[in-house]
Amino acid sequence: MIYMEKNSITYNGKQIEFELQRKNVKNINLNVRPDMTIVVSASDRVPMDYILNFVKDKAPWILKNVRYFCDVQPEHITKKDYVSGETFKYLGKQYRLKVEETETEGVKYFQGFIYLNIKDKNNYDRKEKLLNDWFREKAELNFRESLERVYPVIEKYGIKKPEIQIKTMKARWGSCIREKNTILLNYELIKAQKFCIHYVVLHELIHFKYRNHDADYYDFLTSLMPDWKQRKEILDEEVVREL
Repeated sequence: MIYMEKNSITYNGKQIEFELQRKNVKNINLNVRPDMTIVVSASDRVPMDYILNFVKDKAPWILKNVRYFCDVQPEHITKKDYVSGETFKYLGKQYRLKVEETETEGVKYFQGFIYLNIKDKNNYDRKEKLLNDWFREKAELNFRESLERVYPVIEKYGIKKPEIQIKTMKARWGSCIREKNTILLNYELIKAQKFCIHYVVLHELIHFKYRNHDADYYDFLTSLMPDWKQRKEILDEEVVREL
């Protein structure tokens, strides 16, 4: 017979809840399911303290897999109304939207606000297009600036400067297309702080030298950007995708 109970541990201030299954197994087994639930199985002979320490030791691996399954969940995009008071994230900061009726249409940002000037405040499609076009323009500008900033540190290794393309992606921040000498960057990156964008650009540039995420890849990345782990953590945990 299998007995199940709920338990939890705390790791770096995060609570990790897991389901413990007591059954006749030889080893302690740990599984992170696609629905992001965590299951541990162990026999009745294994003390609870031992199981809790086991889960705590595995916490970095658990959180990594939970983030992965979170990234690949089906998208449920929160629909914006494009009305004054809504917030939008841009380069790591939250901006409040102000919609104003004017004869000259356009978008600008200033002192914590994004101003959406439009002829008809009730024209939802036009508001959506104006704002999306503005974010797309800013993404292209900032991503290319990031490439210009990061590329010189890797140019001497014989890597040709690639083209940048922007695409909305659910499961990754960027992608390297070696055969086309192109880097794909996630449109959502425009929400991130600039130093996080620099990390993603460098991450993809290194794939022109090392195809896989092996030890050589990470050693090279660390030599060029020693704080890349901190940048990645901020990107993964603080950049909120508005889903």
